[in-house]
Amino acid sequence: MAELDIGKHCQIESCHQKDFLPFVCDLCSGVFCLEHRSRESHSCPEAPVKREPQAAGGSTSYPCSFEDCKGKELLPVICPQCEKHFCLAHRHQDDHKCEKLEIPKPRMAATKELVQKIVESKEKPANKGRRGAKNSATAAKVALMKLKLHAAGDKGLPQTERTYFQVYLPKESKDSSRPMFFCSKWSVGKMVDYAASLASLKNNNNVLAAKKLRLCHPQTGEALRMDDTLLALLAHPEAPLYNGGNVILEYLDNNSTGLEDISDYVPQT
Repeated sequence: MAELDIGKHCQIESCHQKDFLPFVCDLCSGVFCLEHRSRESHSCPEAPVKREPQAAGGSTSYPCSFEDCKGKELLPVICPQCEKHFCLAHRHQDDHKCEKLEIPKPRMAATKELVQKIVESKEKPANKGRRGAKNSATAAKVALMKLKLHAAGDKGLPQTERTYFQVYLPKESKDSSRPMFFCSKWSVGKMVDYAASLASLKNNNNVLAAKKLRLCHPQTGEALRMDDTLLALLAHPEAPLYNGGNVILEYLDNNSTGLEDISDYVPQT
């Protein structure tokens, strides 16, 4: 009488045990013995990948999604554009090369008329135009030289990448302003963080409900976009910033677009 062929062999090559009641994986449809029936034991290729956040040492941590970064935060730091988790060092769009990073577009259209009025109010009569331009250029050079003598910043930055500003600090600060220099390749968000560190200011920009430190234009009072680069603002056709000029640092509400009165910060001439 012919032998009955009952059962099947486990598909794990190192096992190959014949089981009379084999188990079939509901994901990869493979046949396995009792020992290798779980997805983990036979390394099921169709099993979903477990993703962090994971519990580590009894507390939940949120890993940075930036490539090759192993940083973690105890609280979620989520990019509002791509909605991924990042560490504090990569929380700005340009720092984590955000897939939804927008190309900077000309802004401040709403303040164009105000800026034009400011420019026109400071224009000299035609017969004094050359002298006025020369005096302004000389004054700008003198201001820049003074800033370079006293400005604080990253001494490791090349001279060609340094941009100097007199930074007017929030009203609650003990100092009204401090000279600083920044890298021209930085974003406004990185400038804000660095200025807050130099001036020992409280920075809750990663706290959702708190007031945010914002960098504001010295003439219009408008809060600059955190993801705009300093290079773009220096070359802005309508209301540019100037190397050796002024900027204002202040705490603003989340829905605020800028300062209502800049005369409290920058002396008006």
